Amino acid sequence: MQQHVRSAQALAAGIAALPDTRSSAAYTQAAWRFLNNDRVRLSELAKPLVSAVPQLLEAHCERYGLVMHDWSRLNFSRHTSKTDRLKMTHKSDVGYELQSSVLVSDASGKPLVPVVHNLVNNAQVHTTMHARARAHQNHLDELSERISWLQARGWDKPLVHIVDREGDSVAHWRQWSAQGSQFLVRAKDDPQVCFEGIPVEPKKLAERLAYQNAGDVLYHGRTAHQTIAQAPVMIKRTAKPKRRVDGKRIAPVAGEPLALRLVVSRICDDQGQVLAQWLLLTNVSDEVDATTIARWYYYRWQIESMFKLLKQVEDWLQDDALAIAKRLVVASCACVMVWQLAAATSPQALEVQHFLVRLSGRQTKRRRPVTVPALFAGMWMLFSTLTLLEHYDLDQLKQYAQSIFPNRYGP
Repeated sequence: MQQHVRSAQALAAGIAALPDTRSSAAYTQAAWRFLNNDRVRLSELAKPLVSAVPQLLEAHCERYGLVMHDWSRLNFSRHTSKTDRLKMTHKSDVGYELQSSVLVSDASGKPLVPVVHNLVNNAQVHTTMHARARAHQNHLDELSERISWLQARGWDKPLVHIVDREGDSVAHWRQWSAQGSQFLVRAKDDPQVCFEGIPVEPKKLAERLAYQNAGDVLYHGRTAHQTIAQAPVMIKRTAKPKRRVDGKRIAPVAGEPLALRLVVSRICDDQGQVLAQWLLLTNVSDEVDATTIARWYYYRWQIESMFKLLKQVEDWLQDDALAIAKRLVVASCACVMVWQLAAATSPQALEVQHFLVRLSGRQTKRRRPVTVPALFAGMWMLFSTLTLLEHYDLDQLKQYAQSIFPNRYGP
């Protein structure tokens, strides 16, 4: 795990080697044996991530645990040795699809732990939820399985599942509500909802609502103003499944009316011009106000930051999806270690954060003096330094430095 604190690079994509007496080749060989060992089950490897959830919920969540669900493509078009690659959109878009669920604090929005990873190749889905690989499913059916699995863990605080516009599916909303799952989905503009008994498109209903000021936010690095409105709506439309049977699409399916809440979040400039608008549908109780609902969806971008952090995966050289998935779980454990430090607010934790940023040598913005990538880089430097001091005494290190900079480290 310490080795995965260091980000991989295109020119150094292997397992990072700490500066001890072993060679880089020894680290690489040990990692290869571990990741390709059939006795190392993906679900067993992920158990520390799942077992960390109760403590993280208690320490960092006030009333709910937010679970951000998303999909990301990992492009391995140049890795021709990976024979199980999946063709995703076109001939050069080949690799694997990563399907992840990340627990996020409802109080701060900071990521806490990736609780599920699925990695999809051309034949099956390698998942941390089950001992064996699963068959392919469409995105929302697969997401429903993820949600059911998470709900079955029985953690102390209720979960709210947050999904982008791909989650706009009335059939799945009915399914999630029936099983007692709470969700927050960004709705599409056009599919109709019923407001006061009259069908209307959400974007048109948004024009009729009264908005309240919710304070200032950052929008593309600049200060903007957020306004919030909400309305109770009913979903009565039929579901239109995308699945096909014998080559024919399944007929629309009617269902019970579903009571939801439409929350509209607008980001405006100083002149009141709307810069961005989110149409959010949720079955979360009215006890959670609309401003909080909008803030929760804003937190969803934390998982985008995780995917950006994990884009280094595209430089990994493992032979197949299963080995990549195993290494991804180990890297996720390193993420949890750094995220816990980033989420801590004690004086000692703040001191450590600033020390690691200084040790990293990274440039940070004045309004964000501590960043997760800088913590990763600083922690790698710290681990390397401690390992170095375990195997070399101070006189040896000074001697090496003197041979390089005699004027600086001379007698």
